[in-house]
Amino acid sequence: MSRDDRTASLRAADHANVWHPFTPMSVWLGDDAPIIERGEGSFLIDTEGTRYIDGISSLWVNVHGHSHPRIVDAIAEQAKRLQHSTFLGLAHPPAIELARRLTEIAPPGLTRVFFSENGAAAVEVALKMAYSYWRNRGDERPRFVSVENGYHGDTIGAVSVGAIERFHETYRPLLFETTHIPSPYCYRCPLGLTYPTCEIACASALDDVLRKRAGDVAAVIVEPLVQGAGGIITAPNGHLARIAEIARRHGTLLIVDEIATGFGRTGTMFACEQDGVSPDIMCVGKGVTGGYLPLSATLATEEIFDTFLAPPEDHRTLYHGHSFSGNPITAAAALANLDVFEDERTLDRLQPKIDLLRLLLKPVADHPSVGDVRQRGFMAGIELVADRETKEPFGEALQVGARVARAARPKGAIIRPLGDVMVLMPPLSIEEDVLGRLVSITAEAIDEVTSALGPGR
Repeated sequence: MSRDDRTASLRAADHANVWHPFTPMSVWLGDDAPIIERGEGSFLIDTEGTRYIDGISSLWVNVHGHSHPRIVDAIAEQAKRLQHSTFLGLAHPPAIELARRLTEIAPPGLTRVFFSENGAAAVEVALKMAYSYWRNRGDERPRFVSVENGYHGDTIGAVSVGAIERFHETYRPLLFETTHIPSPYCYRCPLGLTYPTCEIACASALDDVLRKRAGDVAAVIVEPLVQGAGGIITAPNGHLARIAEIARRHGTLLIVDEIATGFGRTGTMFACEQDGVSPDIMCVGKGVTGGYLPLSATLATEEIFDTFLAPPEDHRTLYHGHSFSGNPITAAAALANLDVFEDERTLDRLQPKIDLLRLLLKPVADHPSVGDVRQRGFMAGIELVADRETKEPFGEALQVGARVARAARPKGAIIRPLGDVMVLMPPLSIEEDVLGRLVSITAEAIDEVTSALGPGR
């Protein structure tokens, strides 16, 4: 069977049987998107041998590039010894060692690790921990405070504390009530203010919320420094520190969701380090295995853990767990990932590339259809607008962001938009010349699509 015939056969089977996540299937069924079968370094390779720069780290997960031998070998070796053993009432060396290693690199005070398989599950665990912490102390606090434009996953609890209308409105009747504070969306400030004269009023709004109802708030949950799925919204310096200070002052727990920002994405191992914040609970995922296998973790303080220590008949057990929690193969991948961080000095070598990305994005910001370019570390968002002066967005029916992503494919890059925000988040290991090509392709695709729209858009 020729390459073309094999690709056509696979595409037909996909269209006949697969339901893709976060994908408008009415569009997908008419698309000829590449079918990826291999990865090498910063590149994805499809069934016809075409190479694409992985401009989004395969949905923000890949850290050291595809097919890194250290991680691949660790997975293979562990698979020979133990493929899986339940973590409910048993343990195994890889997960024990991983828990120890995570507590060593985490912000101070996070000493306990609960394993899950994905980011949403880690957030669900965090919510249950926070609620149960107060309940175990004899206090009923069922409410959570989160940030507008926040995203924490797609399960019911995670969606309840999220606040992206286009993702969550359909499921509103299923969700528990949450209080939201304004997003740190400086380009479109919900308070109509301007940074820095605003003095981070969006974060200070938490003070009013907790003053009125601190007694029933279990925790505040926040994405540190960058609201990822909200459109790569970069918070001003001090935003997280302000939220943490207010939460502490009112005696409310702080949950930091580092699923997207952790493992170097913002330039430090964890984003909250940059604001000097040590949360009560922290969620990690995506990059924890280097992006090779599904694993997440919820880290908590000893104070929280201690409230669950009671005789079984007191029912203070954390009643949560999945069949594959703490899987040894995923834990082995994560340990290898941490080894690579150390041995290859990943974070040190990343800093010049962060500066290069900032430099490469400067001319993109001058494009007539670019309203705002946002960057924090190696996370970047390019917001496309119909009118730079008024910040008027393109009509949703135009699907400008999706069209730009499709236009980038034949030029050699895989990128993915959030609405009309083009996201660039390559592997931390990307070569500087490849990074330059990625930004160039993105700029070319933006120009091609927006020029074709013509005046009036």
